Amino acid sequence: MSSPLQRAVGDTKRALSASSSSSASLPFDDRDSNHTSEGNGDSLLADEDTDFEDSLNRNVKKRAAKRPPKTTPVAKHPKKGSRVVHRHSRKQSEPPANDLFSAVKAAKSDMQSLVDEWLDSYKQDQDAGFLELVNFFIQSCGCKGIVTPEMFKKMSNSEIIQHLTEQFNEDSGDYPLIAPGPSWKKFQGSFCEFVRTLVCQCQYGLLYDGFPMDNLISLLTGLSDSQVRAFRHTSTLAAMKLMTSLVKVALQLSLHQDNNQRQYEAERNKGPGQRAPERLESLLLQEHQEEIEGMMNALFRGVFVHRYRDVLPEIRAICIEEIGCWMQSYSTSFLTDSYLKYIGWTLHDKHREVRVKCVKALKGLYGNRDLTARLELFTSRFKDRMVSMVMDREYDVAVEAVRLLILILKNMEGVLTDADCESVYPVVYASHRGLASAAGEFLYWKLFYPECEIRTMGGREQRQSPGAQRTFFQLLLSFFVESELHDHTAYLVDSLWDCAGARLKDWEGLTSLLLEKDQNLGDVQESTLIEILVSSARQASEGHPPVGRVTGRKGLTSKERKTQADDRVKLTEHLIPLLPQLLAKFSADAEKVTPLLQLLSCFDLHIYCTGRLEKHLELFLQQLQEVVVKHAEPAVLEAGAHALYLLCNPEFTFFSRADFARSQLVDLLTDRFQQELEELLQSSFLDEDEVYNLAATLKRLSAFYNAHDLTRWELYEPCCQLLQKAVDTGEVPHQVILPALTLVYFSILWTLTHISKSDASQKQLSSLRDRMVAFCELCQSCLSDVDTEIQEQAFVLLSDLLLIFSPQMIVGGRDFLRPLVFFPEATLQSELASFLMDHVFIQPGDLGSGDSQEDHLQIERLHQRRRLLAGFCKLLLYGVLEMDAASDVFKHYNKFYNDYGDIIKETLTRARQIDRSHCSRILLLSLKQLYTELLQEHGPQGLNELPAFIEMRDLARRFALSFGPQQLQNRDLMVMLHKEGIKFSLSELPPAGSSNQPPNLAFLELLSEFSPRLFHQDKQLLLSYLEKCLQHVSQAPGRPWGPVTTYCHSLSPVENTAETSPQVLPSSKRRRVEGPAKPNREDVSSSQEESLQLNSIPPTPTLTSTAVKSRQPLWGLKEMEEEDGSELDFAQGSQPVAGTERSRFLGPQYFQTPHNPSGPGLGNQLMRLSLMEEDEEEELEIQVESNEERQDTDMQASSYSSTSERGLDLLDSTELDIEDF
Repeated sequence: MSSPLQRAVGDTKRALSASSSSSASLPFDDRDSNHTSEGNGDSLLADEDTDFEDSLNRNVKKRAAKRPPKTTPVAKHPKKGSRVVHRHSRKQSEPPANDLFSAVKAAKSDMQSLVDEWLDSYKQDQDAGFLELVNFFIQSCGCKGIVTPEMFKKMSNSEIIQHLTEQFNEDSGDYPLIAPGPSWKKFQGSFCEFVRTLVCQCQYGLLYDGFPMDNLISLLTGLSDSQVRAFRHTSTLAAMKLMTSLVKVALQLSLHQDNNQRQYEAERNKGPGQRAPERLESLLLQEHQEEIEGMMNALFRGVFVHRYRDVLPEIRAICIEEIGCWMQSYSTSFLTDSYLKYIGWTLHDKHREVRVKCVKALKGLYGNRDLTARLELFTSRFKDRMVSMVMDREYDVAVEAVRLLILILKNMEGVLTDADCESVYPVVYASHRGLASAAGEFLYWKLFYPECEIRTMGGREQRQSPGAQRTFFQLLLSFFVESELHDHTAYLVDSLWDCAGARLKDWEGLTSLLLEKDQNLGDVQESTLIEILVSSARQASEGHPPVGRVTGRKGLTSKERKTQADDRVKLTEHLIPLLPQLLAKFSADAEKVTPLLQLLSCFDLHIYCTGRLEKHLELFLQQLQEVVVKHAEPAVLEAGAHALYLLCNPEFTFFSRADFARSQLVDLLTDRFQQELEELLQSSFLDEDEVYNLAATLKRLSAFYNAHDLTRWELYEPCCQLLQKAVDTGEVPHQVILPALTLVYFSILWTLTHISKSDASQKQLSSLRDRMVAFCELCQSCLSDVDTEIQEQAFVLLSDLLLIFSPQMIVGGRDFLRPLVFFPEATLQSELASFLMDHVFIQPGDLGSGDSQEDHLQIERLHQRRRLLAGFCKLLLYGVLEMDAASDVFKHYNKFYNDYGDIIKETLTRARQIDRSHCSRILLLSLKQLYTELLQEHGPQGLNELPAFIEMRDLARRFALSFGPQQLQNRDLMVMLHKEGIKFSLSELPPAGSSNQPPNLAFLELLSEFSPRLFHQDKQLLLSYLEKCLQHVSQAPGRPWGPVTTYCHSLSPVENTAETSPQVLPSSKRRRVEGPAKPNREDVSSSQEESLQLNSIPPTPTLTSTAVKSRQPLWGLKEMEEEDGSELDFAQGSQPVAGTERSRFLGPQYFQTPHNPSGPGLGNQLMRLSLMEEDEEEELEIQVESNEERQDTDMQASSYSSTSERGLDLLDSTELDIEDF
């Protein structure tokens, strides 16, 4: 059956002849904008694909346009209360007030009644009624101009549109479709509903009149070709919605015609006397369908084909969304490769919104199994692109792409290869939960569902047999272990939670697999299965994803909270009896016992009492003690201490039992520590076993001291004795020193906690201070230890302790703690700064691929260095250390920017908030220190040519940019900084009689980086100040020093600085042009400051349109050839690409051309173009052939306008292989 759209009638040419087919805003068309109304028929035929060429060449009888009769037919009696007004004369000069727009904007009236009222008014006076409809669409575009009867009679559509464009003098770039505010919020929906209702109410009569619809389509086609964005956007939306409604009407006609045809055939088979004469009705339906097809053909060729590649992404999205609707509702005609190629090409669109609409349109097609047979050619051509969109940089696009692949997987068997699926599997570990969840659903349908199919009975899912559950967990284990994509099962469980949550919550199946004696699970599989058990329990009890996975939800619903509580109770009741058994079986393996101990945090611990399960609590406490005594790994000890902390809550009735078990365990560990400590203090040598036992005992006590108050066991004194011996003799192994330091630290903090809760005596405060000071001295001694781990541990504990006992501790009404405030001495501050230089600011080795063990160690070392630097910076900001010490950090800002840039930047920002003047002096001090070090190392000769000096200039530039755009606020600071810098540069003079320049004079070049931040008046004063200072320095006549020349040039009044240049780089999205802006010293951004010295850049052109055109016959021919592609080109993957134009992009300096602000008619032109297409970097980039000729650019230039500044991301799927639109 041939497509109805391919049987279009010949009067389509007439319907389109009044509109312009040259796309004023398209980056492909090069026809001059002054000829928008000429040659439309030929250009349209040359500008189209082969879809309609055959149908246009057919010799079908034209459908004559039906003008309304001269006599107005008798209208129906107006409804009571109707807004219909009687037209007194068709020759009135002005049309009546348009109430359609107000009613649609209000969105309060019934659209059907509104359309019926308009139909009544149209029947009274057809010309006036049609003008009312036309002015409704004009007013919906935001234009205050109207189409009068005289204009309608004497002017063509293109002339009317040109006249309306000249009257488009709005003050804002907003128009109804995009205008902000509650009054416009529902306008687009009401507007679309009006168009739909209009076609629905006219489908049985007025739709086939010829006059209103043909002229309306012609008007919308012309408006969609306008340079004014508001016209183009609104008319395209109206045309596409009109097309969608016509498609529904055509579908109904087609179905009705098929029914009539079957009835006709049935009647023909009857005898002559039994036949019913229904052939006339069938012929009438055929004529109606041809008229509908003609209108659809006109809209598709006149609007869609041009606008689907418009520079405005909203317009492209509208076109793609509507063509998807056509394909779904009328698949017989539209679901062909001739139409599918438009969606396929647009999959490469630059903008997120358009790509989302493409994928959603494809989801509607692939979701219907009956339609997939027609998508085979399209799938083979664009499958790779659809698979690659899983890695799209926009998460919503990637999510929709994965869901599209799920539909392909379900409805088109064998299309997705293993390689295609393997590209989706890693996404289950993505940080975005929506994307990971979609990938988890894909994984479930690909790997798990075929083997573990859940059969539905009675509309409800029935639990599968234990064998099916076992198969599911085995497949899950196999995927996780064999894929080697990730080390944490929590993210895999979270990804599968939405689609396989019921299976993952089968804790009975999980525990039975783990407790089986004859299980065939390896060590890795057992560990993975335990992690799956713990992850699913945590997911069910806590209800939030793992750390680092982003969700857009703020909280759980009441239903989800109830489900969470039920799952928590069910989990607790099942695992409380089994947890001691699991601990007993895996107690020897630290990797397995750690997550099992973490299970206790998922329990509802009240069930121990309410369920009479105290005996299982006793068993758990026994197993916990055995695990703690058996292991010394920090992870196991931390998990055990936390589990015991949860049980030792005084609110529980079993608190006494848990507290007794804790006391037993700590007594056992303390006795061991006392015995081993005596052996260490008395003997001069310990074997490895004794050292290991003592270190293990200290680690266990340290872990429990972190979570429990062990003050009554008095561990402070013996640990101090141990540390003192280590400092005095150096005979204590470092494995023992590390946990001993932590024990003393926790002892001091617990003592402080007791004192802070109640009014402490002076003796208690004095005792705590003495302990704290003694421990600080021990840590200070450890900073010079030979072992790096001891040094770093001492630094971390010392920085934390100094921060705790800083002046901040008395804030909040705790003035009684003032005797505990401690300020470190100068020697300690110096040692802390020296430690930072030796252990943090060191040049790291280059990382490889990141997979080797060495790379992982380097990353861990980097994290440790970042922790050390953050601790030092906190001491600076909280006033513990002198702020001048920050110069040791700031001077490494540029060199170590990749490793510590965020920490140093935050420190600099906070320091400036504390004291702006002092912070500026510290920045200058950092530059002085670096300069002095370089001078001492290389001498004054050729200093400014060294690579290290160039790095110093970059650092000075970064410091200057850190002051921000507040030029007036920083005025005094900048002047002070320059004066201090000039003094330093001339602080050391050359020997008397020597003509050599002062050794510090090159510092002026660093100072010149701050010159753009100065006001013109301050530059003059600084030039005078520099001249006065140079009078005391002897200089050879006629040979000025280079640094002085450079610095003077930076202070020259002709320098293009922020406050002297009224023309700043334009905003990338300025809605309107308001004429030359006044100089504003406050509105200077950091990026502008970097380009202040580019004084040759011309200003932005005042009058700008996105459709700046020049005739280009060759380009027009190229575009015709491009549109004359065949289905063979589509099958081979041909796309409308203008590759020869891609290399002609020019830099941003060509975006600006001189203009004359005082030119004639400037104000009127500005107002006229206030709603015209603006020169936006994200939409269009203008190519400059010469100073007098400007040409169009294709959509590729629009796509890359923003990447010209940030560079092309070769890993971004949306920036590669982007086609022209």
